[in-house]
Amino acid sequence: MAKPKIAFFDFAGCEGDQLQIANLEERLLDILGHVEVVSFREVATGHSDDYDVAFVEGSITRPEDEIRLKEIRKNAKVLVALGACAAIGGINCLKNFMAENVYREEVYGGQARWYSTYAARPLKSVVHVDAEVPGCPIDPTEFARITKELLQGRAPWIPDFPVCVECKQAGNVCRYEMGKMCLGIITRAGCKAACVCEGAHCWGCRGLVPGANLDAARIVMDRAGSDRKATQDLLRFFLGDTGAAL
Repeated sequence: MAKPKIAFFDFAGCEGDQLQIANLEERLLDILGHVEVVSFREVATGHSDDYDVAFVEGSITRPEDEIRLKEIRKNAKVLVALGACAAIGGINCLKNFMAENVYREEVYGGQARWYSTYAARPLKSVVHVDAEVPGCPIDPTEFARITKELLQGRAPWIPDFPVCVECKQAGNVCRYEMGKMCLGIITRAGCKAACVCEGAHCWGCRGLVPGANLDAARIVMDRAGSDRKATQDLLRFFLGDTGAAL
């Protein structure tokens, strides 16, 4: 039986998620024993438009991106959003809260009108997405598991509970008990509370947990002593396209 063919593509993003996949090393070799990689610019030359599964990193930020993404969607039996920018729009959506002339001049300076651009958006705003690998960057182990489930014809599972659960399991002191803000109360788990375990707080990079109570979350953040602008800025950092930051 022929091996399924997989390809990797990127739009507006840092390509750090593809580097995470390359960092799988021996586990990546195990995956490669079951698939044929026909396009993966980060690790190999060559490209083919004959593929079964397309892993797509980055958000859509230009009209011409839509044309390319729709072509990828047409060729792929399964399309997977790889990472926060692809799945939820990510930090690229910060520009959506600025006037276009402001971010154009900030990025391009004197060539501000040379390049096409529009409000950033996740892949699912343009095409149907079959599965997502959340996070910034993605967890390579989760990527390996989701890929395995896809190859088995199963719907990939990602946690449907908040990061708070993993924080409790890790024995972390709640950031709100410390008088700090944290988005773990509304963010989808699966990262093992990595940022909190390293002394920071949750930034929301894995997107909203299903059924997130945003009104209650804002009340909790207000009680922690944060002003409304600080709350709004944190919600916009990764969640700008989810409706959480409005």
